[in-house]
Amino acid sequence: MSLEASVDRHDLPLADAFTIARGTTETATIHAVELADGDGRVGYGAAAPAAYYGEDPDSVAAALPDLLAAVERIGDPHAQQRVERELRERAPDQAAARAAVSIAVHDLAARQRGEPLYRRWGLDAGAAPRTSYTVGIDDPAAMADRAAAIVAEGYPILKVKLGTDDDRARLEAIRAAAPEATIRVDANAAWDAEEAIEATAWLEALSVELLEQPVPAADLAGLGRVRDATSIPVAADEACVTARDVPGVAAAADVVVVKLMKTGGLRGALAQIAAAHAHDLDVMLGCMVESDASIAAACHLAPLVAYADLDGSLLLARDPYDGVPLPDGKIRLDPDAVGTGVEPA
Repeated sequence: MSLEASVDRHDLPLADAFTIARGTTETATIHAVELADGDGRVGYGAAAPAAYYGEDPDSVAAALPDLLAAVERIGDPHAQQRVERELRERAPDQAAARAAVSIAVHDLAARQRGEPLYRRWGLDAGAAPRTSYTVGIDDPAAMADRAAAIVAEGYPILKVKLGTDDDRARLEAIRAAAPEATIRVDANAAWDAEEAIEATAWLEALSVELLEQPVPAADLAGLGRVRDATSIPVAADEACVTARDVPGVAAAADVVVVKLMKTGGLRGALAQIAAAHAHDLDVMLGCMVESDASIAAACHLAPLVAYADLDGSLLLARDPYDGVPLPDGKIRLDPDAVGTGVEPA
């Protein structure tokens, strides 16, 4: 079998500037991968690197040619164990670059079998949870207006970014503007343990459903103290990058956040999900600000998890790819689609 790969860089403006505790993003740079088999079938994937994990567009661009050359040489998208072993050997520190190739390989293999990707794993499409829709950091009034607009668009679950000098005022304004919404909070490691424990009182009073990474990633003891201080489930994101990190956070968290850009691809994500479940932890599928070319693949894993935060492409002003529809936050996995369902827009 002959495979031919190509890569395109896209600098994608966001609909609005997006701020978290670590900074503001106005443009998301992705590298889209297309893997063609010569019979008219194309698998799609994309890398959305994060500086926090030591990657950037230049490092992805440097890694992809070698990774794709390995896939072309192997020549079989169904040889996924071999493919992903070689990807790890060639780019052990470039998870986002590996994820782009992994997604394209899995997509093409499913397309060659004429079935949606979730069917390759025997999953129940109806079990996928709704995705949240993220409200970035702004002043309290602007965050409240944004939350109200999101709910009015039909999305009932809000993920609120915090990590400022006045988080409580921001969340109170959002709750007043969206009294019926389900609210999850993500501090992106901005609080210390004492601040987080103090915050849990008003987070509980405002009916927060989930608290994500309240303390620095390395402070597992602090994370455990926060979890023990609140009835709100506590999730580990920055503290749990791959499956090997799960045992270390199992005593300190209730939920593990799995992202393809952290795990390096679909097999890594499946391993992390399985490890979390083996430690009696729930799982949230998350994403970066990224294209449907990569988010769609995560959507096909959604039946395995309790929570989804797969709104990254919804934050873009435009996306060169169409993926899995998310009307009202519902992950619509089409049984008649093939692969991930991604197509150029």
